[in-house]
Parts: sequence; structure tokens; C-alpha cells
Amino acid sequence: METAYNQALDYLYSFVDYSLKHSSELAKADFNLDRMFALMESLGNPQKKYPIIHVAGTKGKGSSSALCAAALGAAGYTIGLYTSPHLLDYTERIQINGEPIKHEQLTELVKEIKPHVAKIEKLTTFEITTALAFMAFAKYGVNAAVFEVGLGGRLDATNVVTPKVSVITSLSYDHMAVLGNTLALIAGEKAGIIKDGVPVVSSPQKEEALEVLERVAELKGCEFTLVGKDVKFELVESSLKGQEFHIQGLSFNVPLLGTHQVENAATAYTALKVSGIPITDAQIQKGFSQVKWRARFEIARLEPPLIFDSAHNQDSFEKLRETLETYFPGRPVYLIFGASEDKNIPGMFAEMKSKIRKIIITKADHPRALEVEKIQGLAEQAGAESEAVVPVKDALARALDLSSKDGSIVLSAGSMFVTAEVMREWKLRNESTDLE
Repeated sequence: METAYNQALDYLYSFVDYSLKHSSELAKADFNLDRMFALMESLGNPQKKYPIIHVAGTKGKGSSSALCAAALGAAGYTIGLYTSPHLLDYTERIQINGEPIKHEQLTELVKEIKPHVAKIEKLTTFEITTALAFMAFAKYGVNAAVFEVGLGGRLDATNVVTPKVSVITSLSYDHMAVLGNTLALIAGEKAGIIKDGVPVVSSPQKEEALEVLERVAELKGCEFTLVGKDVKFELVESSLKGQEFHIQGLSFNVPLLGTHQVENAATAYTALKVSGIPITDAQIQKGFSQVKWRARFEIARLEPPLIFDSAHNQDSFEKLRETLETYFPGRPVYLIFGASEDKNIPGMFAEMKSKIRKIIITKADHPRALEVEKIQGLAEQAGAESEAVVPVKDALARALDLSSKDGSIVLSAGSMFVTAEVMREWKLRNESTDLE
């Protein structure tokens, strides 16, 4: 069976996969929705078979999507969740009731889609995977779904939906080669998911981004709800077990750590209420308390702490530093770090510098991963001590060794691909100790 699954993955990866391309190629990529609409039409438009919550944003879109899905699951819906990229297994992208679809299900879906794909030129890996998600949810009885945008919004493959609500989480600088180098341009791309008359929910935004979102919503005749202004939320208390907070006076708990997760939860709550999909506050409270979302300040070991995180731009590194200060005040960090070539690495180091004891620079097994020498040069400019250790497996071993001597935190961040490899290696280490 695994052979068939691997062949299905080989088929998907035989198309152009822009997540593996350099930003210069990404910038001149032929993104348009014509191919995607043609493919959906050929498949019988499975995306129209269930209500959808559509989520774009720079930071927090994955967490907000996971929170929406957890709440709908607690309300008894058979719930589909589509996110990207995956951490450890490709099927994580397409989840039903919190579980990735089975390998044999993906194999079966790929078999079904092949003749439809053969009729349409220039389809990409992401477009086909998105179509597989639409098909999976229609085929396996999903009656509500949450779709996270892959990149941008306007020309993203997920943007063939007419959702119940369009959600835009916190906007900051990322993928500027494709989306533009001002917040207004980035907001314009994200606002591309706004559809005529479909309500819009936005997380708190910087003024420059907010103006664009409000203008587009008004143009398209959409009700616009701004979290923080129209829907009030406040943190009550925070510990390593989770956070308690109030939204509109109601009490909620989430296991996700960091004040930004309270903002994401308030955004998810508002999206659910505005969507018109029947759900009660009690069901949302239950769902939020059970949400699982990996590599978001995920504490894999408490002492000395080992933390997996997916922060990969300056804004998310600022949130990461604040979260470290909240839960581990004054405690230094060995940062296992790698990044793609299009990232603002000096910005990330500047945000984290006050916490860093040493950066262990490494490189994921990924075509867009930047050479360790280049990152070392940037660390030097930032005045941060560093050493290069490749592969990732050895970088983790080195960081754990240093931490065992002085009790500092080991933190993996900067690249989802590095963190995924660190997580995989940590799991293997623990499995081998279990066997001893």
C-alpha cells in the first residue's frame, strides 16, 4: 500500500511545486485562477457541496483555521480542514475530524483526479492538492470545512470558493517578491478573497492594511467585523498549561500559548458567529479547549525546555520573544535556525537577540534552504554568537548537549522545514530510548 502512496506523491510532485522554487521564479510565476476553475468544473464543483470558512493572513491563519475546525468538530460537524505546508506527512494538509486522511484515501483520490488533470495544462502541485481536498471533503461526508489560503489570497488556488465568511488574520511582511513590499499591497492581495456580499472578519491590523481591507469590503457590499474593536477580548491568565481569556464577556480556554493565540481565538470565534453555520458558545468553548496545532510554541520537554515553533518572519519572531519572556523570563536560548532564501533574517535575529545564547545554524533538506555560511554572516552582523551544524539531526544533538550543561532553552524556529526535521529527529530519539 505504501508503494502506491509514494507513487501518488511522486505524481503530485511531478508538477511545478512553487513551494520548492526560489523567490525569483515565484515572482514571475503564472498565477491565475482559470486552470483551477476549469479543474473544479471538470470534477463537478465539489467545493460547492458544504459550507466553507476561508482564512487568509500572514500570521495566525493556521491557528485560527485549526480553532474554527476544533469548534465545529465539538459541535458535531464532520469537519474538513485544509492547511499547508505539512510538517511530517503530506496527508496532514487534508484533515477530517482532526485526523489526516489515510494514505490509501489519498492514493484513491489521486487515481480519480488524474484524467481530469490530464485535460488542463500547467496545473501546479498546490492546485492539484487543493482540488484533492475539495474532493476528499465531498467524498467522505464532510458537512463543514475550513480552508487556509496557501499564499496571498487573490490568485491562491483556494480562492475558487464562495465561503460563508472570509477571514483575514494579522498582516505583516512576508513573500514580498510575490505579494508586494508595502503592507497596503500585501493587504490588497489578501483582500482578494473577499467576495460580493460575503461577511468579512479581520484580526487587529496596522492602519495601512486595515484601510485597504475596509475599502474592499465596502466596495463588495460586505459586512466588516474588526476583532478588538467590534468584538472585544482580553487575556485573564496564562500558564504553561494554557490560557484563559474573555471574548465579549464569555470565558474561554486554549492550550495554545502566547498572547497572539488569544487574538487568533477571538478571530476564530467571530468568524464562527458571523458564518451563519449553527454553533453555540458552549460548543465553541469546548472545541477551543481541545484544539491541537503543532509547532506553535509547542513544548516538547519541560526541563530543560525544548520548544518547536514555526516563526519565520520578523513579526512572528517578535511574538515568539514575547512568549518566551512570559513563560521563561530571563532564560537564555540555544536557537536551532535555518531559513529560506527570501526571508528577512537580520530582522528575525534583531527581534530575538536579547534572548540568544548561541545560534546553531543548520540547513533543511529543502531546495529553498539558504546556505549556512550566508546565515552565519548575518548572525555575525547582528552581533550574535553562532556555529554551523549540518545536518539538522546533528544540530539538535549539539543544542541538546549545550543545554544539558547550563539548562538553557532549546528552540527550533526560522523555517517550518527545519522545525519539521527537528521534530522528526526528537521523535526518533524518544522511540529509541523507549526500546532500550
